[in-house]
Amino acid sequence: MRWKTDEYTGWGRVLKASGALARPEKMAELRTMEDPDRGPAIGNLRSYGDAALNSGGRAIAMTRLDRLIEFDEDTGLLTAEAGISIGEIMRIFAPRGWIPAVVPGTGIATLGGCICNDVHGKNHHGAGSFGQHVTAIELLGAGGNIRTIKPDTNKTLFRATVGGLGQTGIILSATIKLAPATSEVMDVQENRADNLDEFMVMLEQSSATYSVGWIDAAATGTGMGRGILEEAEIKEACEPLKTKKPKSVGRDAPKFFLSPPVVRLFNRFYLNRVPVAGRRLDRAQNDFFFPLDRIHNWNRLYGKSGFHQFQCVVPDDTANESLTRMLTSISRSKLASPLAVLKRLGEGRAGMMSFPMKGYTLAVDFPNRAKSAALVQELEDEALNAGGRVYLAKDALSRAGRIRSMYDEQAAFTKQVLSADPEGIFTTDMARRLKLRGEP
Repeated sequence: MRWKTDEYTGWGRVLKASGALARPEKMAELRTMEDPDRGPAIGNLRSYGDAALNSGGRAIAMTRLDRLIEFDEDTGLLTAEAGISIGEIMRIFAPRGWIPAVVPGTGIATLGGCICNDVHGKNHHGAGSFGQHVTAIELLGAGGNIRTIKPDTNKTLFRATVGGLGQTGIILSATIKLAPATSEVMDVQENRADNLDEFMVMLEQSSATYSVGWIDAAATGTGMGRGILEEAEIKEACEPLKTKKPKSVGRDAPKFFLSPPVVRLFNRFYLNRVPVAGRRLDRAQNDFFFPLDRIHNWNRLYGKSGFHQFQCVVPDDTANESLTRMLTSISRSKLASPLAVLKRLGEGRAGMMSFPMKGYTLAVDFPNRAKSAALVQELEDEALNAGGRVYLAKDALSRAGRIRSMYDEQAAFTKQVLSADPEGIFTTDMARRLKLRGEP
């Protein structure tokens, strides 16, 4: 394989790495790789922090290994190389009546990345996490051995690999179970919530297959927690809708672009676009599942300093009080951006370090300002005290002790990782920062 020294970043553009990158064109290059060339795998770098960074070391970019291997029209089982994107799977199979059982918030995420982060979607309350629909993983281990692991025959290694941030080896390919889709159009119902209490009741009472809420994280007083709930079902057979060509952010936005007055104005406009009585509309599948993919390089909207995203999940019994305190801190900070999401999660998770738990998940973006790190730490404290956890795919600021307290299977995970990769070939910046392989 050819190697080239390059600088690369997580999607938040705050944490960076410089090191040798390889971009293999064929799977045979990995299967015959020499020991000195091994390193962690990376995809399209959509993890926000340092989950896919290896400063000063080698990393293998998998995005050119994106071939389809096999598909069974009767069962919906698809086997594909790890570098294929979820959006490409949707493009190929949605017209044939199939989509991934769990669809993340961006179609640019790779198959391997979705497994390594055990991503969740707008239907987690019913379908669980991505890894629960993975039936087999072809894994290249630290010693060069290749094995196929399955959830029933290799349970411990499988559970350390799914949601394991690439620490057990390189995912070469995987078999996932797609779900039937009767069309490429979503039937979407939008309703406004006046405050957090109302929003949480609406989410709890929703019977929709897909649901997600946009929340005004800058709102204060009686309107704190107001937002828009989207509930959706796949429509019965109908013609696909035309979609607009994606726009692109060509340069870093100036600092004032996300100033508090601008954010409040945008949020008021965005909320009022939905009538008080609500509205129903048809939406193209990609526009519903991947709304931000309509703007290429949207992370540049936060300026050259980048941004942090805080995402946590808190259990039902503490959710109202803890989310109220979080939103109070966020609104007072005047750091919130318009990108804020509230969803309800179920119990489904496939890995030892998988994020989901039954409860409510809040995700908010903050421009990388001097006060942002302190605010995120305050929010993490609240999540920890509430019995919740933060999402490692979005994290850039947490500390090892907090993660050990939030993820009660980390000790078992660390044991399995050290067994699979004792020399630390697949160690990343995040694994070092959070001591995911144990204390040094």
